[in-house]
Amino acid sequence: MEQYIMKGGNPLVGEVTIGGAKNAALGILAASIMTDEDVLIDNLPDVRDINILLEAIEEIGASVERIDRHTVRINGGAIREVSVDDEYIRRIRASYYFIGAMLGKYKSAQVPLPGGCNIGSRPIDQHIKGFRALGAEVTIERGTVIAHAIDLVASHIYLDVVSVGATINIMMAAALAEGQTIIENAAKEPHVVDVANFLNSMGASIKGAGTDIIRIRGVRKLHGTEYSIIPDQIEAGTFMCAAAITRGDIMVKNVIPKHLEAISAKLLETGCEVAEFDDAVRVVGKPLQRHTNIKTLPYPGFPTDMQPQITVTLALAEGTSIVAESIFENRFRYVDELSRMGCNIKVEGNIAVIDGVKGFTGASVNAPDLRAGAALVIAGLAAEGYTVVKDIKYIQRGYEGFEEKLQSLGAMIEKADSEKEAHKFKLKIG
Repeated sequence: MEQYIMKGGNPLVGEVTIGGAKNAALGILAASIMTDEDVLIDNLPDVRDINILLEAIEEIGASVERIDRHTVRINGGAIREVSVDDEYIRRIRASYYFIGAMLGKYKSAQVPLPGGCNIGSRPIDQHIKGFRALGAEVTIERGTVIAHAIDLVASHIYLDVVSVGATINIMMAAALAEGQTIIENAAKEPHVVDVANFLNSMGASIKGAGTDIIRIRGVRKLHGTEYSIIPDQIEAGTFMCAAAITRGDIMVKNVIPKHLEAISAKLLETGCEVAEFDDAVRVVGKPLQRHTNIKTLPYPGFPTDMQPQITVTLALAEGTSIVAESIFENRFRYVDELSRMGCNIKVEGNIAVIDGVKGFTGASVNAPDLRAGAALVIAGLAAEGYTVVKDIKYIQRGYEGFEEKLQSLGAMIEKADSEKEAHKFKLKIG
């Protein structure tokens, strides 16, 4: 089993370049099959979820050409079937984007129910509500979503809860429906806007992305395009917290500072120095950092995907902080692992009460999901002694070259395939 082993105590200092947004790329890749012409996508993150999705696209008959590590050319003109049933696609959340893409283009789709990290219930009822409003018949049989329509007709859809996945999925299907569809209470996240911009570059007519009302006027067909994915807001935020928790100084480059404002604001409240530039954010941690309170909310609120990283950072701040998780009900599973390192956090329902401690001590911990895994790594880099983070396949789902980027900032961290390799690391570091 692959694991990260690290020796903490070094402030992380230097520059790090952020890759393309995984969550935007997943929607964009699914949407790329909605035309029979070539689509060139760059700034693609080279992470496990992306590679699984590309394999699934190829499996249904589309042409997938990897130009380089971060660029792909896709042509959906030769797709042979509307059933996606790759064993790996069941393991990622974004499998459901194929429903909207294929329902829009082919008026039919069969896609396994999504998997992903075990951070709580993530129903797709709002997706199904939207597809049915557009005129599709949708059933779930043997773990597969089956959607079919004779024609897709525009509708006025009000989402009962703000859902990024449902907003993107309905937007894709509606792009090729007849008439104007209106989505109210739509998600406003940056990756929703990026998928809308991508579809528009293919000839779709989508207005209002980034607000809570999106209007989509259906077109007859979409055409090829070239598109560059936005920077990853969550990867950027993770390195911002890494600077804070290790009391370091990191210039986080290739970002859109506007997307990071909620994170920047909270780090400023703790006493960190945060400076914004055109396409970079610099975070300087301070020896004494203060407590603060956080509640995760849909964008532009504090992102749920940054909750574990900010929680471990606050665990080394002075005073008592409160973190309320309002998106997923099972997102504090990592706290038991963090307690092995000496943190003082009590979880009651969806609220964590954090009494800051002076320091962490190294321990062997397991990554329960993607973002919690990254949080445990940055906690280990702030801890005294050695920390081993096991089951890092979750982390590799969403962070490209995580250990290499951390090493470039002065972190003593390596990936090990066995306990023997981990022991060699300890001997080398001393």
